[in-house]
Amino acid sequence: MNNIEYFNFPEELINEELKRFEKESVIRRIREHDHTVWKDNPEEIVNRLGWLENHATMTTALSEIVNLTNQVQHDGYTQALLLGMGGSSMAPEVFRKVFGVKPGYLDLDVLDSTDPGAILGKEKNIDYNKTLFIVSTKSGGTIETISLMKYFYNKAIETLGKNNAGKHFIAITDPGSGMEKTARELEFRKIFLNDPEIGGRYSALSYFGLVPAGLIGADLELLLENAGKMAAKGMSEATATDKKSPAWLGVVAGALTNAGRDKLTFIFPPTLQPFGAWLEQLIAESTGKEGKGILPVVGETLAPPETYANDRLFIHYKMNGDKTTHHKARALAESGHPLIELELENHYDLGGEIFRWMLATAVAGWSMKINPFDQPNVESAKVQARKMVDEYSEKGALPKIPKDLNVEGIEVFSGFKKSDLHETWQEFLKSLEPGDKEIKGRSYISVQAYLNPKPETDYALQALRDKLQEDYRVAVTVGYGPRFLHSTGQLHKGDAGNGLFIQLTGKMPEDIAIPDQPGSSSSSITFGVLKSAQALGDRQALLDAGRKVIHFHFKIDTEKAIGKLINYL
Repeated sequence: MNNIEYFNFPEELINEELKRFEKESVIRRIREHDHTVWKDNPEEIVNRLGWLENHATMTTALSEIVNLTNQVQHDGYTQALLLGMGGSSMAPEVFRKVFGVKPGYLDLDVLDSTDPGAILGKEKNIDYNKTLFIVSTKSGGTIETISLMKYFYNKAIETLGKNNAGKHFIAITDPGSGMEKTARELEFRKIFLNDPEIGGRYSALSYFGLVPAGLIGADLELLLENAGKMAAKGMSEATATDKKSPAWLGVVAGALTNAGRDKLTFIFPPTLQPFGAWLEQLIAESTGKEGKGILPVVGETLAPPETYANDRLFIHYKMNGDKTTHHKARALAESGHPLIELELENHYDLGGEIFRWMLATAVAGWSMKINPFDQPNVESAKVQARKMVDEYSEKGALPKIPKDLNVEGIEVFSGFKKSDLHETWQEFLKSLEPGDKEIKGRSYISVQAYLNPKPETDYALQALRDKLQEDYRVAVTVGYGPRFLHSTGQLHKGDAGNGLFIQLTGKMPEDIAIPDQPGSSSSSITFGVLKSAQALGDRQALLDAGRKVIHFHFKIDTEKAIGKLINYL
């Protein structure tokens, strides 16, 4: 399993970093939980290393997950809806999309949006009598998750009655969190208390990932067994010279990032494509800080090799026997681009790949001289969003930002005035830094869609992404808000500042009230207002960090509006 090949590496650069890696006994020190691998200050390091042994400790907890699964199957449950954000929702979504649902188990869906249309879209498919709600939050206070919990708990009361509603909810959280207290008060069916020394983005093989995976009938023992095999390889002292080792991959990624190849671009066969979202949040949130960062690029349409600059490291995943992406990936290697090729035998090798990338990311953090376990810039967007909500509470309206253009059903907030959309695009995008063979700091574009995440919007956003990539030959990423705030949002504000940010918002035909308390009919704010406050707050946080931002607000159909943006590029 897990065969690996690599092409076009700067051997001298990599070998120098490998020598430093061995000299500093990095793996031994990581195994000993030595925080000085990364920083002199132990804060947010010594209490964030539980993932190193988690695959082993969780094997003794599987019976608890099996018991819950058996109970809800016996009680006639056929659906599960996970309410969570970031690390709490990414792995469950990957497991559902990659493994599918075993016959007789619960069909899992994930809700990680505050868009009213997205919430109503999920709700219309719910049979409350047969649905288990999974409230997943490490801190116990994630505003999106708690708001969704209150909304669906109240809906469950309406359908099932107050005495029965709690039986349809479970919680996954840290010990002592506000969510634990609430779950006990509301008599949730089950509370899973996770190891508090595991950060959210490193929690895929803990209760946060394994409980939802168990409910869909995934083979949890095999998943953990493969993680254990990768851990044994990764934590070996001989790891530096073993190309199959996670630590080797981390050294390579860190060294190439330091040399300017900071766009880590993933190529997946169709069945593994969902894994990219989990990798994106792990790598971006872990490395994007202190003016540094690895930009993970997932879901990009592969372009001809000659269109790529010298800021890329390609990672090509293959499934045993699947040649879907083989020729295009090898064309990149033949053109001289550095490429690592990983081949998996089956989908349960994901257990090993999850550990591979957690350790590789931690090692890359050592190479980049950053702390891969904190998220110092995530709070800035939250602070700004709270300010917006406070203003709404005081004045009954969110802050108004002056429009710079209002044309064809699209409002533009750019900080400069142009006469049409084409001129607006040209003015904004002229600041792209193309870089060259000798210069670091090549720009990238991030499309931030505070929109209803549905297939039609996915398609339109991909078309916009392809057009930007084709015209400007830079890496382009796409994320839905507020979901990306819990993943790539850290990198956007914490990296070297080479990103250009395109924020998209749209009209919300329906809105939904957020209950002030579970079981209460009173409400002080709606999901629509919360989402708008988060978009405004993130925009301000980006501007405060010196980033270039343009905001398009759609007063017309989303897909039609994105089409207009493409036409005027």
